[in-house]
Amino acid sequence: MILLLALLLLIALLGLPLFAALGGAALVLVRHMDMDPAVLVIELNRLASSPNLIAIPLFTFAGVVMAAGGAPQRLVRLFYAVLGRMPGGIASVALGACAFFTAFSGASGITILALGGLLYPILEKCGYPERFSLGLLTTSGSIGLLFPPSLAVLVYGIVAGVNIDRLFLAGLIPGTLLMLLLVAFNSARARRLMLPRRSCTLEEFRRALLHGATELAMPPLILLGIFGGFVTVTEAAACTVVYVLVVEALIFRTIRLREQLIPLMRETCILVGSILVILGVAMGLINLLIDAQVPDRLLAWVEGHVGSRALFLLILNLTLLAVGAIMDIFSAIVVVVPLLLPLAARYGVDPFHLGVVMLANLEIGYNTPPVGINLFIASQRFGQPVFRLFRATLPFLAVMLAWLGLVTWIPFLSLWWK
Repeated sequence: MILLLALLLLIALLGLPLFAALGGAALVLVRHMDMDPAVLVIELNRLASSPNLIAIPLFTFAGVVMAAGGAPQRLVRLFYAVLGRMPGGIASVALGACAFFTAFSGASGITILALGGLLYPILEKCGYPERFSLGLLTTSGSIGLLFPPSLAVLVYGIVAGVNIDRLFLAGLIPGTLLMLLLVAFNSARARRLMLPRRSCTLEEFRRALLHGATELAMPPLILLGIFGGFVTVTEAAACTVVYVLVVEALIFRTIRLREQLIPLMRETCILVGSILVILGVAMGLINLLIDAQVPDRLLAWVEGHVGSRALFLLILNLTLLAVGAIMDIFSAIVVVVPLLLPLAARYGVDPFHLGVVMLANLEIGYNTPPVGINLFIASQRFGQPVFRLFRATLPFLAVMLAWLGLVTWIPFLSLWWK
């Protein structure tokens, strides 16, 4: 069995799709434990019956439609008009637009591809150094993963079995804090470089607000609907799809439903399918590990070597940073969360706090070799070597690591609503 599992790991490192590696490992374990492979299907059925699962494809579809309908350009224009006068305002425009779009698209790759080509020439024209611009746009691809309706938050809530509404509340202050820290960093850098600020006429602001207000209104409406008790998360996702289709197809008319609806749905299916197939296979494998009492053995080992909550949190961050560097965020969530939950409970770490800390680590992992997906997508988008992009992200990663420390050691930032 060990040889087969090692072979699967080796093949996965050479490029075998992760779901195939996880499925193969599950079948090897089923055979070793003399169990019926049907247990894997049972776990798939449990996943399919989750009431919040349908929110994932709906929010993904809304993000795809927004990308195709010109929402990124309208958002950039609005942020440009509002933030252009402040020091580092143009860099903060890029930060805000990327965060907003990542929260809705759920995928940093889409953000970099959709906004990178638009924002990079703007930053260059305003005098920002090439290295700063590349680092900003690469790291901004994962900013926003803690804001509703983030797919990463939805997946964590489903896997951990916690209330998704409250999980969104837990991420609001940490996500906002990261934005403020990065805005402050951008402003300090702009002052140091003595970059000019951009003024905006009242007419320009009015037009930008007119075109961008429809997208900007969506997050408050979603929060109001969910936390006001008017709709569930799934119902909010369905309402978001209807809202986006009305805005893009009827108001701005940038989407032609007869011609583009099927291609957009196909693109959504590809994005969602890659998430769900990993979810299903990984949860089946995790169920086998639980039956084999692996979490209990891991808990016993940790209790024997880790004597304090502070040390546990330190080891947790180091482990999650390593996981984020070698796995994509959705795979990491479904594989690691079931193993971490009992450990966190043993050391008094709230599952909502654990979720925020985990997603914060994985945000950073998006920009870390060897499998930092932001680096590879940005390399393709900007035509730059991966190592050069990684060097460009280092100042921003330093800010994010400082933020991670605050989120980890000040649980109130995540649990203020309790």
